[in-house]
Amino acid sequence: WDWSDTADLIGRLTRENLVLDRRTLLQAAGGIAMGRLVLEQADRWLSPSMALSRGSRPAGIGSEEIQHIEYAARVFRDWDHRFGGGLRRKTVIGQLSEVADEFRDRSHSPQLTQRLYAVMAQLAGTAATMSWDSGRAAAAQRYYLVALRASWEAGDRMFGANVLAGMARQLLSIGSPGDALEFVRLAQEGSRGVATPRVLAMLYTREAWAYAEQGRLAAFRRTTSKAEDTFRDAKADEDPYWISYFDEAELAGVTGGRLLKLTAECPALADDAFDHIQRAVHLRQSRGLRSCALDQIGLAQARLIQGAVDEACHLGHQAADLAEHTRSHRVRAQLADLHRSTGRWRGTPAVAALRDRMRSVLGDAETRSIITELGENECRPSPSPDT
Repeated sequence: WDWSDTADLIGRLTRENLVLDRRTLLQAAGGIAMGRLVLEQADRWLSPSMALSRGSRPAGIGSEEIQHIEYAARVFRDWDHRFGGGLRRKTVIGQLSEVADEFRDRSHSPQLTQRLYAVMAQLAGTAATMSWDSGRAAAAQRYYLVALRASWEAGDRMFGANVLAGMARQLLSIGSPGDALEFVRLAQEGSRGVATPRVLAMLYTREAWAYAEQGRLAAFRRTTSKAEDTFRDAKADEDPYWISYFDEAELAGVTGGRLLKLTAECPALADDAFDHIQRAVHLRQSRGLRSCALDQIGLAQARLIQGAVDEACHLGHQAADLAEHTRSHRVRAQLADLHRSTGRWRGTPAVAALRDRMRSVLGDAETRSIITELGENECRPSPSPDT
């Protein structure tokens, strides 16, 4: 990486994404980078930042205009949290492109330059999340990397740690817990002394998630306890806005989702998983459509593991109702996984009705493709990831 080229890199990336259609972009992007290739790039985030010499140029936008962009970044992030699915993805990318263009022919005071880089990091982070949630995994990773660079330019270690946590979560979703753990530890190291208790607690849950993926129950329990203890010290007035989503409901949902994952090795954990996810559902009070849908799928999965098939069907219908109103790729993948999990009971009328409902929501082609990948003949339910 040439750190002085951050704005130009973001400009090229956003222009490419705005011009290419979905199919072309997916064909061009390839898969997610893993291992040393991406870790070497992320490691540079720990290097000390340096003020860049930008020469004498015409003045750019002022403080009031940046304030409007900062407000827009908050609105976009809130939209993604509430609905998911990348419905405003191109709008976010367009705004990010405009901000990157501000560095092309203009100069700003050091204070305004820092704010521009900070808002550019936040927009790129939202573009990454929206890209991932709409099935563009490789594009998401690229946006995460440029968000990390922009946060470095802005000197915002805490948001950089949040970006690394997002990259770790993406790697966890494709079954790469070792690499994910490296990103979490990089985030913990880089934000030491600046991260608030709420951010630290979130990072602990990412670490615990990696242990759960590795089947390390004792490490998961220990790290989850650290997250819960640290979260008790959280104070909303000390936190940046972008971490406000991580509340008691999110902590409970994340913990429940990971316990559900561990039922593959220890089915007795299904009761504990159900209790945590149910608490998340109660605390969310229908806030965040994507999170609520994933919670509901998790409850249905837990009941299947417990053998409560009728209740699992009732919860599954509620999950399908929620999934129908979001375009989140993660939600749809988990609903397809629930469909797969019900295979052993497909002759039961209630289960047959639920499977028909889920196929209706997903569409036959999507159901076939995902279920073929997962394996329809699996004999016991597999847990679903968290929010």
